[in-house]
Amino acid sequence: MSFHSGLKAHLDTGATTLCHAWQIRRVDGVVLGFTDHDLDLNLGGVVYRADTGLSATALQQGTGLAVDNSEALGALSDAALSEADIEAGRFDAAELTAWLVNWADTDQRQLVFRATLGEIRRAGGAFHAELRGLTEALNRPLGRVYQKPCPAVLGDAACGVNLAVPGYRSERPVEVVDARLTFSFESLPGFDIGWFQRGRVELLSGEAKGLSGAIKRDRFIDGRRVIELWQPLRAAVAPGDMIRLDAGCDKRFETCRLKFNNVLNFRGFPDIPGEDWMLAYPSGDGAATGGSRR
Repeated sequence: MSFHSGLKAHLDTGATTLCHAWQIRRVDGVVLGFTDHDLDLNLGGVVYRADTGLSATALQQGTGLAVDNSEALGALSDAALSEADIEAGRFDAAELTAWLVNWADTDQRQLVFRATLGEIRRAGGAFHAELRGLTEALNRPLGRVYQKPCPAVLGDAACGVNLAVPGYRSERPVEVVDARLTFSFESLPGFDIGWFQRGRVELLSGEAKGLSGAIKRDRFIDGRRVIELWQPLRAAVAPGDMIRLDAGCDKRFETCRLKFNNVLNFRGFPDIPGEDWMLAYPSGDGAATGGSRR
């Protein structure tokens, strides 16, 4: 990547008007801009706000495949970076882009760092966000695991199931919610008990809009249909908020065939012998013909 010629000429003058600008693009599509200049900047149609107190420590970068790292620091602001949004996980895995900018001529700017937000710590009305460089994506094991269960995520490209087909999804208002962990309904007509177990719940409205969780149990308790999550949602949920329930999959071959009619896309290996066959030894009784032992 070449250095911006106009910015380079500006640096060569020795009298510079430079600042830093950061753009955060959340997973839900929200884009926020920040700068350490004393006035707001407009870069590419995005306003980079000067009153947020965001700054960054020195970047550590290398030419190899080692993970680059840095840290972003800032003050919590209800208008930009609220503690509620951080607690809800809305900034998890957000993309961050850092620019060196000539604030007197914002067309003169140079991309200096790209990263994703990692661990975020909060204390004393401020936050500290770990920045993970692009090489972080290489720091993970790759390859296929040969196992009986299907490793695909229900509804993804490898699975191929369309959860929007009637019968796999239910959208309805929340009736009763307890501790952001359990949802209770008078009934869920058309869906058998356990249909949503191992599935997914997503909030479509309210304070927790866009947040989702994995379903642990789907059962009847005291005449009501109860959906229980593995972990509480990270924002408040109120009766009347719209919720979406997606069918669950236990990754078995039989479930793929009978529940989703999706055998051709099953990614597991249901006929792999179990551990008892690995420990079996030749028998001295009967004919040893090399045929099946079953």
